Amino acid sequence: MTPATAAGPVRELLARAASRESVLPADARAGAAYERVTIGGDAYFVKRLSPASDWIMRITGDHVHRPYLVWQAGIMARAPRCIDHTVVAMEVDGEGDHAVLTMLMRDVGDSLIPPGDTVVPAGQHENFIAHMAALGAAFWEWDDSIGLTTMAQRLRFFAPDNIAAELDAAEVPAPIAAAAAGWDALPGRSPLLSDLARLVHARPEILTGPLAGTPRTFLHGDWKMGNLGTHPDGRTILLDWAYPGSGPACWDLCWYLALNRARLPEPKEAAISRFQAALEEHGIDTGRWWQRQLDLCMIGIMATFGWEKALGDAAELSWWHDWVAGAAARCGLGAGLAGG
Repeated sequence: MTPATAAGPVRELLARAASRESVLPADARAGAAYERVTIGGDAYFVKRLSPASDWIMRITGDHVHRPYLVWQAGIMARAPRCIDHTVVAMEVDGEGDHAVLTMLMRDVGDSLIPPGDTVVPAGQHENFIAHMAALGAAFWEWDDSIGLTTMAQRLRFFAPDNIAAELDAAEVPAPIAAAAAGWDALPGRSPLLSDLARLVHARPEILTGPLAGTPRTFLHGDWKMGNLGTHPDGRTILLDWAYPGSGPACWDLCWYLALNRARLPEPKEAAISRFQAALEEHGIDTGRWWQRQLDLCMIGIMATFGWEKALGDAAELSWWHDWVAGAAARCGLGAGLAGG
């Protein structure tokens, strides 16, 4: 039987499935449903979600199925060869917030980063940084014309008022409960980060405005280890294109640093220098804008994940506090802030 390697309606491909099994991935937290299926002797993975069932879609403001828009627009197909998105087909069925997106992907589970806090091999991390830069360079100065994630939305993913409705749910998602607890704890652990987060949540334009004056590219939006893997030929597996959009290349880098800190085989400063050098290798001149964009994104990522640092160890929180304090001063945002 011919393998399901050509894009087509998901239901047609699933009709050929020899076996189907419901599964729950280790890092599945948002309410999506998953299946492992076999078609023509090949293994595939199915994911289904809707705004009605998926709290991440709701807090990120996705009521249009952004991964489907990216797929339809051919953006995944334009990714450099070093990136494997694994998607075979997508389809949307239904209307409004109950419309369900079904994605059929090649099953690459054996090549994904295992769950846990084990430090990843240096070479693998180096490839992730290099391939992140390659993706950014491939879409340099890319503008969003299809309605994807905005920078203001990214900054406010976990803003207290944005997650308030989820806290009223009969069963509060664990990350939402943690975010609420973290924001409550942050003023006592880092008044500076707390003040900046409040400021950015109330007025995201203080970051989005100056960021708009720096170069932009296509952002995948979620370079966490749970979405990453490596093929034997060295290509990077990049799953879950849930927060795509146009924005600063440094945003994906800062997201990677903030969420993967326990698994990095080198200091954050080294990874930052590595990413800048990789962009330069692709012909991107970073001289005029690099420090400003990096500083703005470092401040912004703490508006998104400062709550997570408030719940963690002192050394990690101190690193972010010190970097963001310097960034805020360089960007003219330090005046009047606690500890600024």
